[in-house]
Amino acid sequence: MSTYFNRPRAHRRAVPEVIPARSTAPVGQRRRGRWVPALLALVTVFAGLFWAGEPAQAGTSAAFTPGAAWTDQNGHPLQMHGLGIVKAGGTWYAYGEDKTGEASGDTSFQDIPCYSSTNLSTWTYQGVALARQAAGDLGPNRIVERPKVVHNAVTGKYVMYMHIDNTDYTERKVGVAVSSTPCGPYTYQGSFNPLGFQSLDMNLFQDTDGSAYLLSDDRPDGTRIDRLSADYLSVAGAVALLPAGIGYESPAMAKAGSTYYLLLSHQSGWGTNDNVYATAASLSGTWSAFKNFAPAGTNTYNTQTANIIPVTGSAGTTYIYAGDRWDTANLGTSPLVWLPLTISGTTVNVGWQNSWTLDVAAGTWSGTSNPGAAAGSYLTNRQSSLAMDVSGASKDTSGRIIQWTDHHGLNQQWTLTRVAGNVYTLRNVNSGLCLAPSNDSIAAGVQLGQSTCDIADPGRQWAFDAVGPYTAAADADYELVNLGSGQAIDVLNNSTAIGAAVGQWPTDGGANQDWVLS
Repeated sequence: MSTYFNRPRAHRRAVPEVIPARSTAPVGQRRRGRWVPALLALVTVFAGLFWAGEPAQAGTSAAFTPGAAWTDQNGHPLQMHGLGIVKAGGTWYAYGEDKTGEASGDTSFQDIPCYSSTNLSTWTYQGVALARQAAGDLGPNRIVERPKVVHNAVTGKYVMYMHIDNTDYTERKVGVAVSSTPCGPYTYQGSFNPLGFQSLDMNLFQDTDGSAYLLSDDRPDGTRIDRLSADYLSVAGAVALLPAGIGYESPAMAKAGSTYYLLLSHQSGWGTNDNVYATAASLSGTWSAFKNFAPAGTNTYNTQTANIIPVTGSAGTTYIYAGDRWDTANLGTSPLVWLPLTISGTTVNVGWQNSWTLDVAAGTWSGTSNPGAAAGSYLTNRQSSLAMDVSGASKDTSGRIIQWTDHHGLNQQWTLTRVAGNVYTLRNVNSGLCLAPSNDSIAAGVQLGQSTCDIADPGRQWAFDAVGPYTAAADADYELVNLGSGQAIDVLNNSTAIGAAVGQWPTDGGANQDWVLS
């Protein structure tokens, strides 16, 4: 069993009687994001896949332990930091920053390795995809980071982009390399400032129509989305610029249905922070305000966004959150942390799993940090030690949710029904109705109520994100996030009083958002 952690608890101001519109976008400027090692780790609930073991076969499943040592066929730590990944046929090919032997302060370029896998868990080292050269962009004492690869179906070429820089990080360019095969070797084409702008952390996104885009951190101006040329070898034009002055980096993007999801981290050196996401119906925007996709205070389970891996199975598509947990004492052994990412509507969520298993053929997953289906469960608030309760033991949709002394009444008991992954509906044993925001509101500060149960309605679905010490034999602490609103269950006004309203609020790390399931 993996050791978990206790996140810091933030004291929060009271919620006013009338809740004004409130931006959830992070503020403040920080520096380049890299991550300190920590105890933990961090992709949609409506599917899931990859497993640890031999190449996946129909009906097989296997377990993962996020943040654990992960090696290739030779027992060497995977050098897939700043992950780039592409699928060709039934095989995935992964690329990364080779940090072997690097200690604190030494991040100069060594090479970009290539690995292959048929299951996203068992990796075979294939060789060097892009090697260090005697001089130039790929020479000694150069910075080459975050290699990303896409395949151009028209030209037949695999195209690699990467961040190119000097050790002072003042050049801020992208480099391009091409190959006819996934693992190369790649032929370097040179570097440039896209459309004349700076570019630090970057990524590539390939849309369903085959068009490709460069996502880049233009430090003075913001996060840029630029369209690549038809051959993917240059930037053809600007698409969007997300707000400047906020200080984001490490972009990664996915598309589900007609919605685009952009993940970013703050800039905080090698230290951890709470990564964020925004959504839009078009790459050009308008983009939503930024929100955390993991419980506040967990620093995205001590990781930094590296990439999102979409994998389609018979039951749907899983989106895997791939994160780096940087260990500055030994960058080469920095843990790779992959977790199932829940995507629903305009909500993105990831919860910690000590370990998790996936049925590759079905495309479903389950985790050891999930509560499991249960009847007659109680939810007790960590701060107040009071139970979640339907006021007045109401059996109709006018009933509102409060906290109350635990008296073992049926109106304090909830039946958990798994929707998928770590997502459940909560049906009150007394009323037979399901927990939901009153009037299906997505506004912050709205009190929760009970409504007719519709398992397919995101407003009835709750992601259980483990936020405290967990063992299979003990009670667990969870933050419960509504997939309709993207907000957590919260005792409003930070109250510890009997009868205080239970509502929804953006994750803030408070103990009043921490619920013990028993």
